[in-house]
Amino acid sequence: MVPFFRAVDVERAVSPHDAYDAVRDAFIAYARGEWTMPPKVYVTNYPAGDFRAMPAIGGGHALLKWVTSFSGNPARGLPTVTGLVLLSDAEDGRLLALLDASAVTALRTAAAGILAADTLCRAEASSYAVIGCGVNGAETVRMLVAHGVTPLVWDVDDARRQFVADRVGARVASSASEALACEVVITVTPGADVLYREGSLEAGQHVSLMGTDGPGKAEVALSELERAHVFCDDWEQASHGGELAAAVEAGRVARDDVTELGAVLLGEADGRRSAGDITLFDSTGLAIQDLAIAKAALAKAPELGLATISL
Repeated sequence: MVPFFRAVDVERAVSPHDAYDAVRDAFIAYARGEWTMPPKVYVTNYPAGDFRAMPAIGGGHALLKWVTSFSGNPARGLPTVTGLVLLSDAEDGRLLALLDASAVTALRTAAAGILAADTLCRAEASSYAVIGCGVNGAETVRMLVAHGVTPLVWDVDDARRQFVADRVGARVASSASEALACEVVITVTPGADVLYREGSLEAGQHVSLMGTDGPGKAEVALSELERAHVFCDDWEQASHGGELAAAVEAGRVARDDVTELGAVLLGEADGRRSAGDITLFDSTGLAIQDLAIAKAALAKAPELGLATISL
């Protein structure tokens, strides 16, 4: 019998603080070569959306996430992200747990965006914003509040941004411009529209770009990438399917221009260089982050009274 973590079970098992710590540890383990992952595989059905297969191994466990991204689904009353996470014992191959992929994705997305912001923002930064109040954006807002930050929130949907703000104790921005001008911004949009156009980033700003996780998406103009000190979760993945992909293809950003976040966390590379530095973090979402959340959830399984599945 294999335990199944519904979305609510994942949230019960892994607190915002647990998720943050687990994802930080995963970045470090990956940077050290202790955890590994093959490249993410895309099975596309554009313009509708895509399917992604994401494997990883580390810490005695192996994982496969089969997950979707269909940005038009909310208009149909369907979630953008659906799928399953399979967690196995790396020593004998036993399947140990099944987890709702959307909940795992939301936790690790929020943790990665906030971790990058904490690592790269100015020490004196005091204004925070989250752009996009879908499932992943809402989790990012919740995690910031849990860490003692009251962010501004913005979404193109009036009701959605108000709902998220009321639910977790955040504040609705008076406009998109107010939110985008904050010192620390985490963008969690479908990536269909550029948020930061040429010349719009301000000195000292940090932006965690979480929405551009596939071809044809962008939340920041290429010219702004060139102005900034750029970081990513994984160069190979980001340079082919992230915010960086178009800039790399155009020859406007090269490998030496980009620093992986794990190297900064290990102390092997510099983060922010000055108070006026503009820092950008390109997140494409890593299977090692999903592995970290799944392992943290599994550790709490005996306490939760989970439903089980016979295979």
